[in-house]
Amino acid sequence: MSSMSGSPAEIAPDGSTVRVLARTSRASVIHCWLPPGGVSRAVRHRSVEEIWYCLSGHGQLWRSSALTSRTDPLAPSAVLTIQPETCFQFCNDGAEPLEILITTIPPWPGSDEAQACEPHWAPTI
Repeated sequence: MSSMSGSPAEIAPDGSTVRVLARTSRASVIHCWLPPGGVSRAVRHRSVEEIWYCLSGHGQLWRSSALTSRTDPLAPSAVLTIQPETCFQFCNDGAEPLEILITTIPPWPGSDEAQACEPHWAPTI
């Protein structure tokens, strides 16, 4: 687990471990991590958009919408975005935890925000 401070760690709807670092009326910032070999569950967000900044580790982010489907690498300093109603899933294919700083706009609204999608990979968590 990470040593970043913030609220207590919890499990996100996709199965990754997250900790809220900051929250305002317009956005929230979380620290997310996935263990080596971990594959999240595939989900889509109803209303939030996210900006991901990879802090450490290596993996892949799959995103699929009505218009496109793509997989992009996650490595230190990679910046990727996820639009509302886009199915996504990520995996850690490295030897160390995959750590991501995520900005959610607007802030996370609650437990009914994430909806399950058909997975790209078999989830492990």
